Amino acid sequence: MAATKEQYGAKSLTVLEGLDAVRKRPGMYIGTTDSQGLMHCLWEIIDNAVDEALAGACDDIVVTLHDDGSVEVADNGRGIPVDVEPKTGLTGVEVVLTKLHAGAKFGNASYNAAGGLHGVGSSVVNALSARLDVEVDRDGKTHHMAFHQGHPGVYDDADPAHPSPDAPFKRTRKNRPTELEVIGKVSPKKTGTRVRYWADPESFNDTAEFSYEQLIDRVRQTSFLVPGLSITVIDEHIPEEAGSYVETDAAQDPEIQDSNAGQQGESQVTEQSEANQAPSGGEQLGNTDASSDSDNSASDDTDTEQLESIGDTESSIASDSQSAAKYPHKRVERFIHTGGVKDFVDFLSRGEAVSDIWHITGEDTYVEETQAVGEGGELHAQEVTRNCGVDIAMRWVNGYDTTMRSFVNVVETPGGGMHVDGFMQGITKLVRKTVEDNARKLKVNLKDSNTRIERDDIMAGLVAVVTVRIAEPQFQGQTKDVLGTAQVKPIVTKMTEKQFGEMITGSKRGFKEQSNRVLEKIVGEMHARIQARKTKEVTRRKNALESASMPPKLSDCQPGNDDVAELFIVEGDSALGTAKAARNSSFQALLPIRGKILNVQKASISQMLSNKECAAIIQVVGAGSGASFDIEQARYNKVVMMTDADVDGAHIRILLLTLFYRYMRPLIENGRVYAAVPPLHRIALAGKRKGEYIYTYSDDELAGKLADLKRRHIDYHPDIQRYKGLGEMDADQLADTTMDPRTRMLRRIRMEDAEQASEIFSLLMGDDVPPRKQFIVDNADDFDRSKIDT
Repeated sequence: MAATKEQYGAKSLTVLEGLDAVRKRPGMYIGTTDSQGLMHCLWEIIDNAVDEALAGACDDIVVTLHDDGSVEVADNGRGIPVDVEPKTGLTGVEVVLTKLHAGAKFGNASYNAAGGLHGVGSSVVNALSARLDVEVDRDGKTHHMAFHQGHPGVYDDADPAHPSPDAPFKRTRKNRPTELEVIGKVSPKKTGTRVRYWADPESFNDTAEFSYEQLIDRVRQTSFLVPGLSITVIDEHIPEEAGSYVETDAAQDPEIQDSNAGQQGESQVTEQSEANQAPSGGEQLGNTDASSDSDNSASDDTDTEQLESIGDTESSIASDSQSAAKYPHKRVERFIHTGGVKDFVDFLSRGEAVSDIWHITGEDTYVEETQAVGEGGELHAQEVTRNCGVDIAMRWVNGYDTTMRSFVNVVETPGGGMHVDGFMQGITKLVRKTVEDNARKLKVNLKDSNTRIERDDIMAGLVAVVTVRIAEPQFQGQTKDVLGTAQVKPIVTKMTEKQFGEMITGSKRGFKEQSNRVLEKIVGEMHARIQARKTKEVTRRKNALESASMPPKLSDCQPGNDDVAELFIVEGDSALGTAKAARNSSFQALLPIRGKILNVQKASISQMLSNKECAAIIQVVGAGSGASFDIEQARYNKVVMMTDADVDGAHIRILLLTLFYRYMRPLIENGRVYAAVPPLHRIALAGKRKGEYIYTYSDDELAGKLADLKRRHIDYHPDIQRYKGLGEMDADQLADTTMDPRTRMLRRIRMEDAEQASEIFSLLMGDDVPPRKQFIVDNADDFDRSKIDT
């Protein structure tokens, strides 16, 4: 130990100069060296171009993904300065790309609001690149400079039109200025910067992958935040003849159009996807022939043929889809929007709107003490007055998901910060006060200490974009995840309280009805949270006392079989009597409902909770509802909707599905919601096969089965039994066709695309009648009786 102490001296210290520190500890500057860090490098270069747009000097940015793995960002801004910086004796280009904490964003002269403020973005990307080339158009000339791992020099490319990081490189000698190479002439009015870089594989781990989807999301959001700025993405991996050009704006965004294109019938949300499920656990999922024919071999052959046919169809569809989608996206995509954050909120909104888009905007000033750079390069404290621009758009939609995006000078702050804290403080304070002032109208008991609006109640269904523009914001770390400028919070709070207060109280013209709907939703969320807490107290079936706390109409199964327990939601008391005799009480529970339950797509949360049928279902499932739903606490492994095979039964089923989708969505997402498939007809065989029965599930299937029996000369009783409801079956028939796992059929409810499903539910079950009417009119010609239960 003593020897070790003696060996420790000044010679043990390592001094990393210039960009070597970045290469040694890249995580300090880009967060991680995986895919996130790889994309962060691109954000740094793009943000520099966007800062030119914020300064009013740029209106066009082009991001090119070259087929050699490099990325190029070009803008028509002012161009990086090419003259010599007097302190270092280097050109502005070399200073920006090789010196940490160097740039034009430390003062107010060039940039009043910018995203890249630490002066390390471009230099860090340069340090972590195997090669970086920069071209600057200024003063009628095109200037060029190249770097290898942050060091300036000259590449000897075999083909200058196709530069490569593997080309021979001659490094400029240390402490010797590098002259910019003039490679062409341009119009004196033309200015701009082009940065092309190849990420260094030595700096990033093997899992680092470039994400085109993240790039498009970032470009799109930037086009919303900087109205009028055109951003084009070109992917050279896609041949020119294969990828067409797409331009998007606020009114013609392909994602908005795609979301509307998915509005189809209820059968496509549930029945069609359910029918394609493969058999699981010995059950026939989606098979339309549940024949009880004693000729097992023939029946098995039929089932096998049907499953093979389904498989062949799916393979054909998959093959066609892959052929059509040979290229994952367009070669060229251009984004330009003019509506700002209001259009951004409209783009982010999913589901039925509770309110219009509310807009909070304005400017204020604050005083900040900062370190100013003197003429001699020294730093000194100085108080400066800053401008703070606030631009917030918000709306509430049905549902409990929260979508909030926050930005500072177009740089996203995923961790929020002072601007988000100020916004939430303002709306929370005002909502609580408004609810208290209207307690009687909203049916809120102020004497109950539990009935207090929490922030989660307000955020349920909230879609908001919070942006501020300030000079030299203080971020927590180079990755700019959280805004730390404390003076922003009171400004945003004050502005929110004034403008949002006029909206939520209804004093602003045209907001009274909207504010009432918003307050009812928030109060409903509060009641749902309180109810969920109470429900969790009776979540698990442990003993007779706990079972007794369930609704009296529940016929529960025996405890101890939670992994296989099934809850059958049965339509009507007559079917319940038969189901009790048909079920296996060791793992099958029954809950009857009286006809059609409440349409929760139109109703508020408080109305849903006050509805006995809905409250009973939520209580029996035992996992809560809404945002507090915990699937691990669900008392049953499967929830099966067992309704009559008629139009009313289909209506009841979709009402139940709406309830599950809105308030117990994880059950659907995890494939634990099913629809029973009871038969429509029973054919009694005669002659040698007397006592045997065949069940069919549609009129077409009945006709086909009868024709088949005639062809095979099998006698059957001419009086075909038609089941009008589950109650018409005896216990053995119901067990064989609908409840016994060995012989029944179930359709699993799936949800491949939550956003598309949400829009379909809103269309079919929401308040807005004209779109639903138009949907019926448009699809009337395609009506097919075989697709519905009759």
